[in-house]
Amino acid sequence: MSIPVNRRTFLKTGAATAGGLLIGFYLPERNELAAAATDSKLNAYVHVGSDDFVTLFIHKAEMGQGTVTSLSMLLAEELECDWNKIRTEFPGVSPEYGPYQGVVGSQSIRTSWEPLRRAGATAREMLVEAAAQRWGIDKSRCRAESSEVINTATNARLSYGSLSEVAAKLPRPTAVALKDPSQFRLIGKPTKRLDTHDKVNGRAAFGIDVRVPGMLHAVVERCPVFGGKVAGFDASKSKAIPGVKDVVAISSGVAVIAENTWAAMEGRRVLKVQWDEGAVASISSAGISKDFAEHSQQPGAVARKTGDAAASLAGASKKIEAVYETPFLAHAPMEPLNCVAHVRPDGCEVWASTQGQTAARDIAAKITGLAPEKVQVNTRFMGGGFGRRARSDYVGEAVEVSKALGRPVQLTWSREDDLQQDFYRPAAYARLTAGLDAEGWPVAFSARLICPPFGGLNNGVARTGVEGVVDMLYAIPNILVDYHALDPGIPVSYWRSVGYSQNTFFAESFLDELAAAGGKDPVELRRRLLSNAPRLRTALELAADKAGWGKPLAPGKGRGISVVNNIGSFTAQVAEVSINRGKLRVDRVVCAVDCGYAVNPAGIEQQIRSGIVFGLSAALKGGITIDRGRVQQQNFHQYDVLRMEEMPAIEVHIVPSRNAPGGIGEAGTPGIAPAVANAIFAATGKRVRRLPIRSEDLA
Repeated sequence: MSIPVNRRTFLKTGAATAGGLLIGFYLPERNELAAAATDSKLNAYVHVGSDDFVTLFIHKAEMGQGTVTSLSMLLAEELECDWNKIRTEFPGVSPEYGPYQGVVGSQSIRTSWEPLRRAGATAREMLVEAAAQRWGIDKSRCRAESSEVINTATNARLSYGSLSEVAAKLPRPTAVALKDPSQFRLIGKPTKRLDTHDKVNGRAAFGIDVRVPGMLHAVVERCPVFGGKVAGFDASKSKAIPGVKDVVAISSGVAVIAENTWAAMEGRRVLKVQWDEGAVASISSAGISKDFAEHSQQPGAVARKTGDAAASLAGASKKIEAVYETPFLAHAPMEPLNCVAHVRPDGCEVWASTQGQTAARDIAAKITGLAPEKVQVNTRFMGGGFGRRARSDYVGEAVEVSKALGRPVQLTWSREDDLQQDFYRPAAYARLTAGLDAEGWPVAFSARLICPPFGGLNNGVARTGVEGVVDMLYAIPNILVDYHALDPGIPVSYWRSVGYSQNTFFAESFLDELAAAGGKDPVELRRRLLSNAPRLRTALELAADKAGWGKPLAPGKGRGISVVNNIGSFTAQVAEVSINRGKLRVDRVVCAVDCGYAVNPAGIEQQIRSGIVFGLSAALKGGITIDRGRVQQQNFHQYDVLRMEEMPAIEVHIVPSRNAPGGIGEAGTPGIAPAVANAIFAATGKRVRRLPIRSEDLA
């Protein structure tokens, strides 16, 4: 990746100094961080250089999900450029890119599908027109291919680079024709990622790799209790550590600044801080669970009401009730949170691995008092994000320290900081009730959901607290979903697949309970209830077929299934498990996904596997527990992840589709926990109603 350039500087000097064709275009996108999502316009640019290289300025971010490659494929397909001559850059934050610049909600491809192709087609048509004028022929006698325009009568060729400056002076076409998918040469083909080579050889620049002249290093000591404040501190021992330059108080705690990160951490180790711990110091996981359980006995704010669930339950032939529970979860990306900031009197520059460039700019502007246009955000590759890097707290800390010192500072979090000072996936509780008719088919479904809210409330309901249940596609005639927004003071936020991550576990596990209570096969029950959801039903049938659903398994083995519709995609998973002497192993996972048009099938398979591993780690091992307002987990020895030898065999089957692309980065995560839980029931007859799965759940 090239070093990002300031957009305004590029516009003023880029074409003049390098020559070329610059194309502006708009990318509509929904701001999923807002309580009510609305469509908006984003502006991005295509540059065709006189050196024949095409540069795509990506207003998104790359955290391992492959968007740099897939977005480039959209452009290259319509531009008819040489795939080996694509370059990418992350631009700075600008109003031209819309009100929110960043990556949330698995939106990169689905919001760029048509606009980015249209930008490529616009650039192609301008290059073709430039060639036609040079040859003195009608452009209908020209065609574009592999970064050249060809005269179809004489086979003469002109390179894009030789045409770019002339093309840049031509008026933009008001309308361009996009290819029919049958004409695609690149889109839909498994394609190697553009960033792999630089990541393997170490040239790729992550946030933690940033070095600028005169830079110091900082770490922050934060209150171990959420919401606590500094009452006082003694930095004398810290300042005696070789390399430590200063110790300053900032809004989140006390920062130790040194010549290198190790010296800063050593200085923090001997720092003495007195804390005002605040009200959260009395909070524990047991108390939170008790509070959730008590509120589950009372009606909450109504999120969905279809038919009359209460009356239907009262008249049902059989009534089934169950309580489900999930813990707080950390994000734990491999690259620790970090940020470099340089605050000057006339401006501020930030280098960060961030999902939210706009949020990073805004917090820097707020802290410095500068106008937003005086803040430059340089986006870097991310070593994982999963929603955590959409938050900008760590950027704000770096800016505060740099402002206090008047020098560039790199702020780094340790793994302990990361696990104990996160914005967590909320702990959640569900009280579920259903009624079956005389033939064992569901006629009523009721869900009471309790979890801390974030992202705003609408009539007392947090979308993030109910998604995955409120929008389920099952044709059950009477449905009631209500919600309690309980906030114990533990910071929460977006975690890969958000509310679907817990609510799919609740809904899909409970549906298996209904199948068993009604004497139905779990696949057959879902197939019938998805009569009005053909895309999800097709994914269900494909996953079941590829997994050999219904074929006998050896004793101690079981299969379980789940389905989910989220982020515009439709996913079904079958898990096969074996239990030997009380030990669980997930042997195989078969996933079918309809994500609309598959831009890069190789990237889709990678992301589905990634999402499954992420969700399986949480289901088997994940859990953040609170005692006296403090997180108990410190590092990976207490917050473990799936190891290589524990990996199941994963098969991914993509449903052919001509629908517009859905999201894929989060599609594989929510379905794995219920699929495994349902497989455990098939193998043992034991229900798993809380996560992570414990040994006593298997006995």
